[in-house]
Amino acid sequence: MRLAHGSISDARLPDVGMRAVFGLDARRQRYLDVEAELARAQAEVGLVPGDAAEAIAASARLELLDPDRLAAEQDRTGHLMMPIIAELSRVTGEPHGGWVHWGATTQNIQQTGDVLGVRSAHAVVTDLVLDVLATLADLADTHADTVMAGRTHAQQAVPITFGFKVAAWIDPMLRHLERLEQLGDRLFTAMAGGATGTFAAMGPQGPRVQEVLARRLGLHSMPVPSRNIADPFAELVSVLALLSATGSVIAEEIARLAAVEFGELAETLPPGDVGSSTMPQKHNSKLCMDIVTIGGQLRALVPLALEAMIHPHEVDGARVAMMDEAVEQSLFLTADALVRLRDVLGGLQVFPDRMSRNLGLTGGAIMAEAVMMALADALGRQRAHDVVHHAAGVAATTDRTFAEVVAQDPRVGGRLTEARIEALLDPGTHTGHSGEIARRTAARARTVITTRR
Repeated sequence: MRLAHGSISDARLPDVGMRAVFGLDARRQRYLDVEAELARAQAEVGLVPGDAAEAIAASARLELLDPDRLAAEQDRTGHLMMPIIAELSRVTGEPHGGWVHWGATTQNIQQTGDVLGVRSAHAVVTDLVLDVLATLADLADTHADTVMAGRTHAQQAVPITFGFKVAAWIDPMLRHLERLEQLGDRLFTAMAGGATGTFAAMGPQGPRVQEVLARRLGLHSMPVPSRNIADPFAELVSVLALLSATGSVIAEEIARLAAVEFGELAETLPPGDVGSSTMPQKHNSKLCMDIVTIGGQLRALVPLALEAMIHPHEVDGARVAMMDEAVEQSLFLTADALVRLRDVLGGLQVFPDRMSRNLGLTGGAIMAEAVMMALADALGRQRAHDVVHHAAGVAATTDRTFAEVVAQDPRVGGRLTEARIEALLDPGTHTGHSGEIARRTAARARTVITTRR
């Protein structure tokens, strides 16, 4: 993965175990686990002798298989599963080895085994989202009343609190967590329908074998085990893309507000970190840049996942390979982005004094809405809007302050005293329910975290 210029390397970030989940040995062991439980499920319904099933299960350990044979056979056949099946049969020995892979097809074993890996990766992602939510909840609570400029269309709008801004990050994160949980019933399924999904090779007991296999693996039984059904995997990639988009929103906002012109936030970087080889003063938001870069790569996988759903006939190998790539890469990228996001938020520097100073950049005009609403009782809303709009324009193009222009406007005459105008220009009086929303949203997040851990 290529990250932003001057970014933080993976070596400086904690390993959450995602790479171990998708390593070749781990993948092969999952396939062996499925073969073992398939044999036991078939024995349970009377399709395979019980002693054969136990012999297969006892042999289905990667350390018992010959790695040189596996590698040589994979080179010879160009097939990942055939060497595993052949080695498992050899290690199991006669007569029981002949029952290995009974009535199954490669995709049955691989897809079911890969689902087990996805389930493990899904748990890693879920834990990271909960970590992020916990940090966001602390920020929302701590800064529920920290007043700052709200900005719309890249301009100062009306005051908000930083806690309110954080609440707007928490809310979608909670929905992404909910989406991750909801897709489990559709995604975590076992497939054992055979060549085209009809259970023809297993006979009447085929559907029951799949049900037992699913139960033994802690999965759901795939209702229609057709090998061309791939929408649950595309759904996973899409949900991870949504999650990454919110992560990019947070990272981009932090990076923007860390700019010298704002100076309201800053990413904490390790001692001795260098932002530029030529500009010693630079304090680049490296992790935030990484998050944005990773998010763009992840969201680019959504079209690939959707394309991978389109199978001609009962299965197409190219589409299966596309989906495998989309799912695995999206999980890797999600974990990488979330680790960075957790670290950024955990060490986020917040500068309330700079936020307060920036509130004064417009000479009080950021409080134009409050003044307008105070005048509206006497002048009507539209006329009050015209008065305040004119005052803001004059203040922006002359040396007069917004407060002076408003106070000296004859249309205001006597309706608002100078003391009243001064009070209306206090940003802390016009943050609405920002603090309440921040605290309530933080509490929601903590409730969700408590129920998930």
